Amino acid sequence: MLSFGNKKTAFMIISFQKNIFLIFLFLIASSCQSPNNSSKSQINKKVDELISKMTLAEKVGQMTQVDQRFLDTISDLSTFSIGSLLSGGGSHPSVNQPQSWLDMYNKYQSQSLKNRLGIPLIYGIDAVHGHNNVYGATIFPHNIGLGATNNSKLVYEVSRATSIEVAATGIDWTFSPCLSSPEDFRWGRTYEGFSSDPKIVEKLGRSAVEGYQSVQSSSGKKVIACAKHFIGDGNTIFGTGMKGLLDRGNTIITADDLKAKLIPKYQAAIEANVQTIMASYNSWNGTKCHASKELLTDLLKDEMGFEGFVISDWQGIDEIPGNYKSDIITSINAGIDMVMVSGKGQPYKKFMRLLTENVEEGSISMERIDDAVRRILKVKFSNGLFKSPIVGNQKLDLIGSKKHREIARQAVRESVVVLKNDNILPLSKKLKSIVVAGRGADNLGMQCGGWTINWQGGQGDITIGTTILDGIKKSVSDDTNVIYSKDGSDFADNESDLAIVVIGEDPYTEFFGDKDNLDLLNEDIATINNLKNKGYKVLVLLISGRPLNIANHIDDWDAFAAIWLPGTEGDGVSDILFGDFESSGKLPYPWPLKAEEGAKADEISLLYNLGFGL
Repeated sequence: MLSFGNKKTAFMIISFQKNIFLIFLFLIASSCQSPNNSSKSQINKKVDELISKMTLAEKVGQMTQVDQRFLDTISDLSTFSIGSLLSGGGSHPSVNQPQSWLDMYNKYQSQSLKNRLGIPLIYGIDAVHGHNNVYGATIFPHNIGLGATNNSKLVYEVSRATSIEVAATGIDWTFSPCLSSPEDFRWGRTYEGFSSDPKIVEKLGRSAVEGYQSVQSSSGKKVIACAKHFIGDGNTIFGTGMKGLLDRGNTIITADDLKAKLIPKYQAAIEANVQTIMASYNSWNGTKCHASKELLTDLLKDEMGFEGFVISDWQGIDEIPGNYKSDIITSINAGIDMVMVSGKGQPYKKFMRLLTENVEEGSISMERIDDAVRRILKVKFSNGLFKSPIVGNQKLDLIGSKKHREIARQAVRESVVVLKNDNILPLSKKLKSIVVAGRGADNLGMQCGGWTINWQGGQGDITIGTTILDGIKKSVSDDTNVIYSKDGSDFADNESDLAIVVIGEDPYTEFFGDKDNLDLLNEDIATINNLKNKGYKVLVLLISGRPLNIANHIDDWDAFAAIWLPGTEGDGVSDILFGDFESSGKLPYPWPLKAEEGAKADEISLLYNLGFGL
């Protein structure tokens, strides 16, 4: 035991030791923080050095994105130093299997690295509810279903699992999450929004960004997210006929209301360090978002502090008034950093030629070009592309893994919203027999919806998964006879007391889903009537990307649940039907008596309010 001469000496020694300890803690804290600051400084230095060596042609190449289907020749990647490739919906390798996706990515990346300065490309894809272009990937519920869970932790896990599968195929960048808060349900992209309530979108969108960007590939690259579409998609005016409802419509809202209502969703994504933001097709008060310097530079970059890069939507600059050359001038000067110029006929070469001409003629400053390229290169350095662009196949077995399918199944069951229940649910697993009917009961493609394998999705066994019928069969006892009939007509009466009828929308994506009438299909109504006429009680399950017109029918149903677009794990629905889990899903959108009135319907016009669920 140490002995001190007196109390004053002891106090001085203890104080000295305490100060040394505090300094030690400070140094630890500083060392924890300094790599980030140092890394940022190092990246800025590397970017500046690289830009100083680049020609105008190389800078223009970095600002160009092409769908891999429309490359004239693979050597164009290195010849023109093209900055990015993407796979739009349905843009698969010749064999749609995970290994083929990885091989395709590495082939393109290897070619890209042959450019003079060795700048890697960044590869993007619409992985909007799982790695949904890839056969065998886990397909999660679309965002409308995730909104019904209102579970930010679950959304994080869904997004993280998606990025794990994306990274396994080498791909760097997912064009997700969509931060729309749709108000007009006639819009074909309603299901891409978590909710009509911007606050829910803000919360879940932040979690999605954090989940997507928490993942690295086997080589160490980080996956990056893309918040879209900036800004006002889903809030457009319907206008005359269908033209006003498309993505290209006009959002009329004051600058103050825009900042109060729609901007916080994006501010939350920026605070979560989202690396890219996609401009929206629509106009804001008559000006195309792709053409608005007020939105893309003054607001997004300067006022909101966004340091990543802005990507255009598919041919998004083409609809700016004027010719294509002036479209380029307007959009780049507005703040678009990278342009998605995909399409047949090698339009990317025309774009690069005209962009170069515009700079040489002084219509676009070199300062603006350097700013765009600097933003793009910063993202590439930050996500580790320069260090480890080529990816091995060590993680391909994670695609469609049991763990990810369990996460998806949880998401499905938490997304089911029970809206009517006349003592039907939960069902007994020991029923003598049960009838299952409807177009959606044994239809994996229908329950996945659009953006699945192909742009518009598809019907039937388009990928690997569990249909709702399969889930029911797995849930009941071995003694229960499950009778399936697509239209409810091809079996005798009194086979069972209860029929589960799965109806809804066929798959669609974007403007293919725009409708001015949201009635149920006559075919679906006929199936329900066939069963009611046979004396069955009916439990109706609705597959849809939005509320539909059910007010004139629901009184005839004994129970009803909205199951949205659940994806590949249909057994999550049966988890709720048979009482393995209590129903917790709540409506992410209000449900009007007339669905065409959308989220702006007043209280007396609502069948169910936002947040309702039994």
